[in-house]
Amino acid sequence: MSLISPVILCGGSGTRLWPLSRKSYPKQFAQLTGDESLFQISARRLSGEGFAAPVILTGDPFRFIVTEQLAAIQRDPAAIVIEPEGRNTAPAVLAAALWLENQDPDRLMLVAPSDHVIPDTEAFHAAVAGALPRAEAGQLVLFGITPDRPETGYGYLELADTSGAAPHPLRGFVEKPDGDRAAEMLADGGFLWNAGLFLFSVRAILHAYRTHAPAMVEAVSAALSGATRDLGFVRLDPAAWAGVEDISIDYAIMEKASALEVMPLDAGWSDLGGWDAVWREMGPDGAGNVTSERATAIDCTDTLLRSETEGLEVVGIGLTDMVAVATRDAVLVAPKSQAQRVKEAVTALKAKSAQQATEFPRDHRPWGWFESLVVGDRFQVKRIHVHPGAALSLQSHHHRSEHWIVVQGTAKVTVDDEVRLVTENQSVYIPLGAVHRMENPGKVDMVLIEVQTGSYLGEDDIIRYEDVYARS
Repeated sequence: MSLISPVILCGGSGTRLWPLSRKSYPKQFAQLTGDESLFQISARRLSGEGFAAPVILTGDPFRFIVTEQLAAIQRDPAAIVIEPEGRNTAPAVLAAALWLENQDPDRLMLVAPSDHVIPDTEAFHAAVAGALPRAEAGQLVLFGITPDRPETGYGYLELADTSGAAPHPLRGFVEKPDGDRAAEMLADGGFLWNAGLFLFSVRAILHAYRTHAPAMVEAVSAALSGATRDLGFVRLDPAAWAGVEDISIDYAIMEKASALEVMPLDAGWSDLGGWDAVWREMGPDGAGNVTSERATAIDCTDTLLRSETEGLEVVGIGLTDMVAVATRDAVLVAPKSQAQRVKEAVTALKAKSAQQATEFPRDHRPWGWFESLVVGDRFQVKRIHVHPGAALSLQSHHHRSEHWIVVQGTAKVTVDDEVRLVTENQSVYIPLGAVHRMENPGKVDMVLIEVQTGSYLGEDDIIRYEDVYARS
């Protein structure tokens, strides 16, 4: 059996699951359905016998989140390819194919989004195994989801023939239908949802790109040729990448190629494209309700109640067909039937320059994370969480001084020429302009409270002198 290289696409923003999913920390990295993120669950699903280490396509802001979450589940990537900017799926898949061509041109690629749910891993692996011979023979295999409702939010794959063993030949693509057409296709039985999952050989997909998108091949090849290695990341050349067309692989390749077949997949798939999908995936109780640990439903039906913040309880009374999701800094309340309109909320918040549109209170960094607890006139209080062995950059500030109080673990603190250990219940003062750094030399997480005072407290008031994470 041929070895399969998973290609995991994880650069999306997932605004339809706001406020839990935002541009700074999109849904694939969130724990939406359990104790692991969707990305981690996907990486586990695409591993085991017959699978090589995955190739990850992501954006620069997420590169350390990817490495941290993979390390947490003890998975090593073959490569993490950094896209200078999101250009949709066609250029991303092509970049992965060209990278794999340099390793093994006969390798099979299994392309998958990082933010989908497929609960039945055994059925998924069986479908992949069933599609393997056709992919080895040079076909481009798409995976189609057996529909269980007349869904209007998905594109469909029309099968040319459903007789005989799968995969089946593809007749064509159907754009997102209206309700009547979706019901007709469900009754017909010859239509499957387009899941954005693909299996093909590196050689076959590159032939398709060179036939149908030669200009894209030239541009992406230049971006890969000019790529730089950065702490193990493959960073595509920004100038070459800027000339790449922003287009999906369906439009650029699949709707033009001829050697297409479809493998039906019945494994409980969901793209978690909205809070209504999360409600459905989480398994409503007898009254149709889904509640998180810190949520309570009283006389509610068909309702999702969710609190993402410790110490914040969400209570619904007499609600029907509603969604209420609370984070520390934002609350969403909407009829479940209107869940797909959440993007409008993000647009409205951007228009009023609300930070909640794109940013979380918790800011993830390669060394850990921090969150603002209190912000006032000329002062700010933060909680800073540093992983074992991690270190912040050696830096200084023009406009603020800082006072650090360690509340967990031990910090190794540099202030100008002085280096010392600061343990729990001890503190240190960082004068304005002092060159300083904090490190966690221990084996457990280090947590400190930082009090900033000054005329300007923005994150861009940082002069970096040294940084183990190679940030500018």
